[in-house]
Parts: sequence; structure tokens; C-alpha cells
Amino acid sequence: MAAAAPLLGIALAVALLLASRGLDNVSAPGQLGPAFWPRLVLAGLAVACLAKAVEAGRRPVRVSRPAAPLARGWLTAAIALIVLYVLVTPLLGFALATAAFIAVFLALCGTRAPLVLAVNAVAGTVALLYLFVKLVYLPLPKGEGSFELFTLALYRALGIF
Repeated sequence: MAAAAPLLGIALAVALLLASRGLDNVSAPGQLGPAFWPRLVLAGLAVACLAKAVEAGRRPVRVSRPAAPLARGWLTAAIALIVLYVLVTPLLGFALATAAFIAVFLALCGTRAPLVLAVNAVAGTVALLYLFVKLVYLPLPKGEGSFELFTLALYRALGIF
């Protein structure tokens, strides 16, 4: 029974992979089409779900303990943070909004060391910038006004542009 969710994930990934066949018609010859990255993610999802299903099948059945009570305040704060991130990203730009999001989210999760928060926020943001802008060529929001100037200066400093 524990393997049901991973098997459902495999079925969903396969269904979405099949549904992405229509995206092949818009790609130029010799270029990665718009379906490449979603298909790569879906294939990774299918492999991860398969590994989880195998793990669940090998695990001995244990009597489950009652789940810990849900911390509704933390959950509400996390959801509000995600909504706020979506709303401010066009204004602040992806880089600043993401760094702030990572730092605040880690603080909500219990991380208290300022150095740990700062290193994770900066390293995570830089890694995502390289992944999305340099590798995937995804145009991310640069922000408005002085935030756009900051983002462009950051891209130049990181060698992204």
C-alpha cells in the first residue's frame, strides 16, 4: 500500500510525457525544443517515483504512530510567504526576491544562524540564476527601476550576460 503514491506519480509522469508530444512541432531543427526541459523533469520524476516504490516494497511493514499535530501557524506563514514571493518577484526581480525568500523560509523552518541563512540564500540564488538563465535560457524577471539595474549588474558580475 505504501507504494501506491509513487506508482501514481509514475502514471502521472508518463501521461504528461505522452501529452507533451505536440510540443515537438514548434522546435527548430538542431535546437532544444520547448518540450526538452519539461520532459527531462518528468523522466526524473518517473525515475524517482520508481525508486521510491521499490524502496517501499522492500521496507518491512511497521505499525504507524499518530502523526504530529500540524502547526497551522507555520503552514499559514509558509503559504503567505510563497504568495508574497510570487507577487513581489516582478517588482524586485528574481535574484533579490529569491534570496529573500530562501532566507525567510529557512528562518521559518528553524534555521537561526545568520551566516547559514546568508550563505544558503546567496548560493541558492546564484545556482538558480546559472541554471535558469545561463543553462536553460529562461528569461527571469529583472525587476523595475533600480532593481532592474541591480539585476543587470549582478548578471554581469556573475558572467551570465
